[in-house]
Amino acid sequence: MPDVRQALPLSVPDSDALRFLPEGPIPLQDGLCSWVGIQHGSEATTGSLNLLDLSTQQNQSYDLPGRPGFAFPCQSPDQFVVGCERSLGFFDVKTGAWDPFCEGIDAGVSNTIINDGVCYEDNLIFGTKDLEFATKKAGLYLYRGSDKELIRLRDDQICSNGKAIQHTADGGLRLLDIDTPTRQLVAYPLDIKSGSIGSAEVILDFQGDHGLPDGAILTPDGSGVIVAMFRPEVAEYGETRLYDLASGELKFIWQTAGSPQNTCPALVRVGGDLKLLITTAVENMSPEDQQKCPNAGRLFLADVEMDDLGGPLSDCFWA
Repeated sequence: MPDVRQALPLSVPDSDALRFLPEGPIPLQDGLCSWVGIQHGSEATTGSLNLLDLSTQQNQSYDLPGRPGFAFPCQSPDQFVVGCERSLGFFDVKTGAWDPFCEGIDAGVSNTIINDGVCYEDNLIFGTKDLEFATKKAGLYLYRGSDKELIRLRDDQICSNGKAIQHTADGGLRLLDIDTPTRQLVAYPLDIKSGSIGSAEVILDFQGDHGLPDGAILTPDGSGVIVAMFRPEVAEYGETRLYDLASGELKFIWQTAGSPQNTCPALVRVGGDLKLLITTAVENMSPEDQQKCPNAGRLFLADVEMDDLGGPLSDCFWA
């Protein structure tokens, strides 16, 4: 049986706009992380980049020119690389300047925007989502840093979500990927030099589960994967889960009381201690549902029992 723990709700976000769809938390340094507000309401067409001090629970929000899917810190101070709508660009939190460098993503289809992504060295691997959550037309992309080329790896996803990069025993790379409606976590051999992926291998199958797999990260030693589960109906709590990758065994469940729609996990350090940060959402909830789920849209923090190997907890985009 998995060990069940309770994650504690933070006081942030503190507005309806920011609680609508928080995702993509990234550790920056001890006690500091970033996250994105994908959109600020059901009819909104803009979102934000947010910087959160986990020690004081003070959050700074920076409006973006569209709906972001992800944001990663750059080598340059105050600068982030952001996937926003159908563009990749640099955003400066000091000046508010937006500088796109790759545009027209998913140009061949309509009604998709950039969603989740992952960094590896100077490369970005990211996907898009069909805004109607219905049609297999969303892309999976590699932005290759060596020659600044955008390469489409797949064109048949619906809502491209959790991603991670693994090193294989033979020195290669493996991309872990979730297309949420498939209810599967799959792995592809990834060749960045050739700009290609191999055949998908199903690692975890969530068929029949009450939740949909959303964001995902690896444990520091790479042996496990932490998956946020988005439960679309009213429920007493949400779940973010730790699975052993070798066996598929469910090892831990972190429950988020009063917030069933878990979107993304991140491992962060607070005062030198390793913690799990979980974003949750209000998206799709009626006012009546929100009354029944009073913590929906809040960020949660939880204790973890895993070794902190002392290195960076996420990769940066070295621009």
